[in-house]
Amino acid sequence: MSTPEILLVLALGLVVGSFLNVVVYRLPRMLEGESNETLSLPSSHCPTCKTPIKVWHNIPLLSYVLLKGRCSSCQAPIHWQYPAVELTNACLWLLCAWHWGMHPNAFAWAVCISLLLALSVIDWQTTYLPDALTQPLLWIGLLASSLNLIDVSVQHAVWGAVAGYASLWLVATVFERLTGKEGMGAGDFKLLASLGAWLGPFALIPLVLMASVSGAMVGFWMQSTNRLERGGYVPFGPFLAAAGAVQAFYGGADVFFYINWLL
Repeated sequence: MSTPEILLVLALGLVVGSFLNVVVYRLPRMLEGESNETLSLPSSHCPTCKTPIKVWHNIPLLSYVLLKGRCSSCQAPIHWQYPAVELTNACLWLLCAWHWGMHPNAFAWAVCISLLLALSVIDWQTTYLPDALTQPLLWIGLLASSLNLIDVSVQHAVWGAVAGYASLWLVATVFERLTGKEGMGAGDFKLLASLGAWLGPFALIPLVLMASVSGAMVGFWMQSTNRLERGGYVPFGPFLAAAGAVQAFYGGADVFFYINWLL
């Protein structure tokens, strides 16, 4: 990749990452009925003093650095999550461009990765996996398959979506019948269905294996360090999303690759 291409991809990734911050902050509040805001209105403003953010104070990543992480009006701290999401998304977009080249399929995967990033942050903070994100992720995956933007046939994309939803639904239903407790929410089923559309049915076993093991390890660490309340649980969505991203970049490897990676 040339330097102009790298700069272009990073700039696009930062801009999209800035919008992801809006989605992460507003969408859960919209679903809970806590806010009359939409994703587009009102314009960006400080959550503390409600002062509209000037255009030159809303440049992704750069404005955070120039403002030294504080609101220009009330000097309230700007949460580190904002630049972190922007920078992470930009790096992921660059990784997509490096892996697939400057082609439409790289853009398709970049959109997928951005949606997974937004879902991961929302699920970690609220335990929500909104249909407003999982459904577009599913349909864009099917569309990308039909346009040959991903290496998954339409038939495999459809069966991947079916297998992804049905497998977790079956596990959760059996768990609930045996224990009387809800093991996971329907959002997890829909997220795995979406990943199945992007990756195909044969990717699901290693994907769920990696997500389960990594989630269990993080949960154990959080319990041992008192970062998880007794009876609490770690959201599964971020681990499904991360495993899906790994599978996207290392697709075609068999189950034993992931077993060796985990061990």
